Amino acid sequence: MAELGLLLFSLSILFSTSLCCPDDQKLALLHFKSSLLDSINSSTQYSLSSLDSWDASSDCCHWDMVTCSSRSNSRKVVALNLYSLVLAEQPIPFPSMVLTPLSLIKSLLLLDISSNYIVGEIPPGVFSNLSKLVHLDMMQNNFSGSIPPQIFHLRHLQYLDMSSNLLKGVISKEVGSLLNLRVLKLDDNSLGGYIPEEIGNLTKLQQLNLRSNNFFGVIPSSVLFLKELETLELRDNSLSMEIPKDIGDLTNLTTLALSGNRLTGGITSSIQKLHKLETLRLENNLLSGGIPTWLFDIKSLKDLFLGGNNLTWNNTVNLEPKCMLAQLSLSSCRLAGRIPDWISKQKDLLFLDLSKNKLEGPFPEWVAEMDIGSIFLSDNNLTGSLPPRLFRSESLSVLALSRNSFSGELPSNIGDAIKVMILMFSGNNFSGQIPKSISKIYRLLLLDLSGNRFSGNIPDFRPNALLAYIDFSYNEFSGEIPVIFSQETRILSLGKNMFSGKLPSNLTDLNNLEHLDLHDNRIAGELPMSISQMSTLQVLNLRNNTLEGSIPSTITNLANLRILDVSNNNLSGEIPAKLGNLVGMIDTPNTFKSVSDMFTFPIEFSDLIVNWKKSKQGLSSHSLEIYSLLDLSKNQLSGQLPASLGHLKGLKLLNISYNHLSGNIPATFGNLESLESLDLSRNRLSGSIPRTLSKLQELTTLDVSNNKLEGQIPVGGQMDTMDDPNSYANNSGLCGFQIQLPCTPEQPQVKQPEADDDSWFSWQGAGIGYSVGFFATITIILVSGCISRLPPQNRHRSHRRQRF
Repeated sequence: MAELGLLLFSLSILFSTSLCCPDDQKLALLHFKSSLLDSINSSTQYSLSSLDSWDASSDCCHWDMVTCSSRSNSRKVVALNLYSLVLAEQPIPFPSMVLTPLSLIKSLLLLDISSNYIVGEIPPGVFSNLSKLVHLDMMQNNFSGSIPPQIFHLRHLQYLDMSSNLLKGVISKEVGSLLNLRVLKLDDNSLGGYIPEEIGNLTKLQQLNLRSNNFFGVIPSSVLFLKELETLELRDNSLSMEIPKDIGDLTNLTTLALSGNRLTGGITSSIQKLHKLETLRLENNLLSGGIPTWLFDIKSLKDLFLGGNNLTWNNTVNLEPKCMLAQLSLSSCRLAGRIPDWISKQKDLLFLDLSKNKLEGPFPEWVAEMDIGSIFLSDNNLTGSLPPRLFRSESLSVLALSRNSFSGELPSNIGDAIKVMILMFSGNNFSGQIPKSISKIYRLLLLDLSGNRFSGNIPDFRPNALLAYIDFSYNEFSGEIPVIFSQETRILSLGKNMFSGKLPSNLTDLNNLEHLDLHDNRIAGELPMSISQMSTLQVLNLRNNTLEGSIPSTITNLANLRILDVSNNNLSGEIPAKLGNLVGMIDTPNTFKSVSDMFTFPIEFSDLIVNWKKSKQGLSSHSLEIYSLLDLSKNQLSGQLPASLGHLKGLKLLNISYNHLSGNIPATFGNLESLESLDLSRNRLSGSIPRTLSKLQELTTLDVSNNKLEGQIPVGGQMDTMDDPNSYANNSGLCGFQIQLPCTPEQPQVKQPEADDDSWFSWQGAGIGYSVGFFATITIILVSGCISRLPPQNRHRSHRRQRF
């Protein structure tokens, strides 16, 4: 930004009011405005006020976002600041070809088109004519394809930012021709391949940012030629081998960020020569060896991230750091014993991550008194209760203490920590009631108290609070199911408690709820018809309760439902044929985002426990998007299997075992192309196993045992691997090589049922694939929930990505 300000200042010196801009440039700009307007859907609410001054009757040098020069008799346009042009409630994409008229303004020195949601490949012709460009900012758009070679021919270019797009391919060796380049930002794209050695030709480079791409191979040795380099940002790629041993020769470095790669070896000793170093990020690699104490002798060091490697901390060292750290991560660095006392001298500390170590003892009072903003101590063996002083902090925003041995009641003043956004206390021995004051924390977004011994009543939360993720599962709560939560609640997990009574009808008041988990409680009564009004619901888990009555056919109104588990209840009646209309189990676009997109530290969520392939397993929150399942097992369901279930092409698991179903297995089940596990065991099914099952290429588990099936077991495809005799046991009429019982010519052949196309349901144009993401939706809350509270003018004008 300093370079941009200097450039604009220089341009302003040349500014004059005595001349007008050239007519051809004025026409080009008006053509650009017209193309932009034509590309926007007229029905969309938007504002283009930044271009209101662009009028044919006025001098374009007086227009907003336009800067002119007066070096010649005609004032030419030298700078266009066209960032965040269109303001709208939802992003409005427009095609990259709208940029074409700008190619006629050959006098341009600065072009900023960032944060405009431009889609498509970069038109190569645009930059063929802009040979004088010094500053080019294209960040935060949706440009796709490769980087046009014409970009690398802009020999005057000093600043190039193409970050946060959808660019792919490799960086051309021609990048080495940009000899005047000071800043190169290509982060947050899908670029890959090797980082070219020619990068070393850019000897004036001060910032190199290739973060969050797909680069692999070694860090090129030629980077050591970049003596002016201040920032080397290579995080979140697949780079391997060792850190260049002479990296310390880049003595101007203030930021060295290599985390999230596959780097091996130790921390090279040359780093201690970096006397200007402020940020060192080496976390989440494969580094090994001891953590050198000389790191703490670098006086300028402020941010140190070493966690997630195979590094070893010297627990006997008597350390007296010469630096004053703001952020420290020593996660999984084999720290043992008490939390090191030397940390207490780091008075500027805002972020502390000592998770996944072997720390013992109580939570130190001195840590509570330091007013640290984010504290991560999960996965240790810390004991005792939490000091009340911790919650009088004016800085505390994140507190993660999961999977320790803390005990006792939570301090009653926990609600005094009014700036807290995330509290994660799962997997401890906390007991007693949840303090009522916790409901006062307006900014609280995520509250995980699962896996403790909390009991009593859950406090009422304010409807206008921001709380979106609530996990109180695996505790000792009892009574009726609480329903007074924030209107922002997306995820509500209350499983494995002792809640009783009926499902409350006013759960529908939580009109943003996406995940409802009430498994392993004592919930009775029928499934209320009102449940079909929860249109945002994606996950519904009611396993192991005492529900009765039939499955309401209106449940198919839940168009977003992707996981439905009502197993081990007392449900009866027929399976509604309309279950085949559950759109979320057919084809769901991948729209979820990971919470890591918003935070630079790890957030661990509880697994979703399901009966997966004959055993209880946890589906990780990090990969939940690939799953969709329907589990109706262990009920009293009767009647026939609806052929319409064959429409649920997104299903990974279908379990209807342990019921009283009869009739044939529908041939339409052969259309379940994503299915990995099919369990129809312990029913009264008859007829043959449909040959169409041989089309299920993803199938790895099949169980049709304990039915009345007969005829030949289908062959071909995955059916040839379904050769466990137990999967077919107690079906007296079956034969086939899978059970080592050959079919004889005399054996009666059972007619295979034909696939039922069900004319009431059209499949033309249906696609494959879908995603499930309930835990990760907390990210969307962090964005949509918080941003929605900002004034409209602040939602869209910012054209720089915010990171936390």
